[in-house]
Order: sequence, then structure tokens, then C-alpha cells
Amino acid sequence: MLSPNTPAGNPKYAWSAIARETPPKRSVEERIGDFGEIYSNLDEAKVREQASRCIQCPEPTCAQACPLCNRIPEWLALAAQGLFLEASELSRATSNMPEICSRVCPQEKLCEGSCLLAGKADPVAIGAVERFVNDFALARDAVGAACEPPNGFRVAVIGSGPGGMACADELVQLGFDVTVFEAQLIPGGLLVNGIPAFKLDKGIVERRIELLVRRGVKFQLGVRVGWDVSLAHLRRDYDAVFLGIGAQRSKPLGIPGAELPGVMDALPFLIQKNVVSPLVDLPPIDAAGKRVVVLGGGDTAMDCLRTAIRSGAREAVCLYRRDLANMPGNRKEYANALEEGARFDFLTNPIELKAGADGAVAEVRCVRMELGEADASGRRKPRAVKGSEFSVPADVVLAAYGFEPVPFPPGSDFAALATDEWGGLKIDASQMTSVPGVFAGGDSTRGPSLVVHAVRDGRKAAQGIRRYLHVA
Repeated sequence: MLSPNTPAGNPKYAWSAIARETPPKRSVEERIGDFGEIYSNLDEAKVREQASRCIQCPEPTCAQACPLCNRIPEWLALAAQGLFLEASELSRATSNMPEICSRVCPQEKLCEGSCLLAGKADPVAIGAVERFVNDFALARDAVGAACEPPNGFRVAVIGSGPGGMACADELVQLGFDVTVFEAQLIPGGLLVNGIPAFKLDKGIVERRIELLVRRGVKFQLGVRVGWDVSLAHLRRDYDAVFLGIGAQRSKPLGIPGAELPGVMDALPFLIQKNVVSPLVDLPPIDAAGKRVVVLGGGDTAMDCLRTAIRSGAREAVCLYRRDLANMPGNRKEYANALEEGARFDFLTNPIELKAGADGAVAEVRCVRMELGEADASGRRKPRAVKGSEFSVPADVVLAAYGFEPVPFPPGSDFAALATDEWGGLKIDASQMTSVPGVFAGGDSTRGPSLVVHAVRDGRKAAQGIRRYLHVA
């Protein structure tokens, strides 16, 4: 019901009478005991209420802030009427994996952060509605696998992460014969290896991959392009190539003691703890009963902290050289990590890792920091406070300082692809690299970024390939 203080019957004011609600969250005690998703869906009545809070502004800033330009007010209006299948269909018109993006996108920085209600009231719960309507459609097998007739062209997609999956999906629906090459034995890329199951259940990714297979996409697993397959081979056998190879080489710590036993990169830790499969062959990383220290302040650091807690860590501590206001990690994930028992030491910079009597890492030597002038990105630069050194005890140290592109092996013909000073692949406005017919997108071109950015690149590259091959 609308408040008596609002114009009677005017849905434009539903936002003032209906409070924002977010998906139900499992209790801390329950969720830290497993790797299951911590959120569940709102019920149908709640979804209709939440969708009705949208004021349907004529120039929707939420859609403008979405990297995919999702038609948000339109599918919110459908959801408010209970037309969930129609809302899902409209959502899928601009996104190849809305059931995934709704779970992993930082809506508070994108669509919801740009909602016109923000400031007057809480923004519309866009992510919760998007998640519900797409789960609703998928659970009812209402997402079709029909594609355009074959057009006679073959495309190789390298990498089965979000960019590769989005590109393959767009292409196969346009009638292309698409083969995805994946270096791992499990498809899904970052969605499987890098994002813990408590944020994104692996069955959701598997369901999306199964849909791609039903549409005709073929997968070749365990194939390392650049090692097992050359660029010349791909260009000979396919009419175009898309590189969605990501950037999964960890940035080095660059401090004394980085090679000590017990010091490791974040990604192998996350893969081993979150991918339950005999196909994952990594040295065991035991966190149970140990003091785990995570270095870095991004989403990967949050994932490591929360994974360590679920793995039985005695304590999980994050050391970050800036303050909370300048930390890049998702605020929702930060709050969840705090709830689950993680500790954060801000304005703290590691300068050395020291060994104990057994030769393994035992402490992290740190220095306190203060923030000075802003750097080129607008964030205030940290500087050391003289005489402020101290130690943090540690049995396991996880480096989460970000990622760089994995270089191709010496002598590989992939060296023909032009790169920038960071090592990322150079592309034009159509996502094509310096080699005609070879396209790229995602982290390998822009640096570590959001899933939704990789999806946008994959979609854009698919259209670039269509134009390059003169397909109507």
C-alpha cells in the first residue's frame, strides 16, 4: 500500500512507501561452515514490490551507468507486474549472463549507485530483481537455445571466462561455428577459478556452459594456446579468432622473504579451496588452525580472507597500505568479511617477511603509512611514517596485489600481436588486435576489471567479427 502522505494511487511514489529490501542472507554461524552461496532470492511478492519502487525516469541513469546499457527500467516495470519471464527475456537482450552478473557486479558502484532515488531514499534493489527474474526463467527452462542458421564461418574463442563465453554466445546465435579453447580441464575461467562459490555457485556457471553447448558451441579443454596450438594454426583453420585469455599472473610482492615457505599467490589458494575436482592438481595449502595474513585490498583479498575463515584459519588478517575510503574492494564483500571474523589493518605496508625456527614464514614486518597528495588516479598516495615499524605474526601469507598478463612462451608466433607497456594486447574500436581477424577483450586488454566489462568486450568483439567477415 502507498503511504497516505503520497498522491493516492500514484506508482511514481511507491519508493516512499516501500522500504528497500535485499536478498535474505544466511547467518554467519551457518555460512562460514561451508562454501554455499550466502544470499538467497527474494520471494515473488517482494520482487514485485521492489521493482515497483522504480520511478521510471525518462533518462535512466541506472542504464547509463551499466557497462552493458541494460534496459533496467523496462524490465523492472515488467517484474513489478509479475511478468518475470518477459523481464528475463528483456534482460538477456543486452547481457549474456545476467544470472551471473547480478551476483558478482558491484551494483553500488554502477546501476544502483546511479539510481535517482539515491540521496532521497535507498536506491532500487536492481541486482536482487535481476537475479530473481533470471533464476526464475532458467529454473523453468524458459531460456531458449535457438540460433540463426549456419553462415559458413568458423571462429576460435580462446578462454572460457566471461569474455570468451559472452563472445561465443553472441557468435553462435548469429550462426557462426564456434570452438572454445580452454587451458584448464574445467571450463568457466575466472567464474570458476577466481570467484568463490559463496559468491557464485559453480552450478550456475555449469548451467550457462550447458546452454552454450546446446546452442552448438564446442569446447576443447586442456589446450594451451601459444604452447599446444600456434596462432598460425588458428588463423589457418578459423576465419577469425577471439582472445579472452585474461590476466592471471600474480604481481610480485617485491619484498625480502617473498620466497619463504608459507608465502603464496592468492589465485592457487582460491582455486584449491573453491574448485572441488580431481582435475585440479595443486600442492595442498593448509589454512586450518593457522594465522593467515592477506596482502592487498581488492576483491581477491576479500575472497582470500573469507575462504581462509571457511578453511578453519585461526585468524584472517588483511594488511592494506591505504585507508578504507581508498580501498578498491567491494564494500558489500568487505562488510561480509568483517561479519565472518576477518580483521583489517589499514595504513599498513609490508616491508619484509621473516622466517621462524623451521625456516617457514613466521611474521610480516610492516610500517605504518599516512596519506599524502592524490596520484594520477585521484587516490591519495601513501607514505611511510618514520620509526613506525612493527610485526604481524603469520603462518600463511597470501599475496593479492593484482594480476598481469601471462606472457606467451619465447618464440611463439603470438609475439606478432602488439602490446602496450603493461603487456596488455592493443585493440582498435572493434576489439581487433594488430593482426587482422584476431580480436581480444577482457583483462588481457584492460587489466584486471569487472566481469561485466569482460562480457561487454566479448559482445563488442562478436559484432566486430561479424562486420569483419561481412555477415549481415
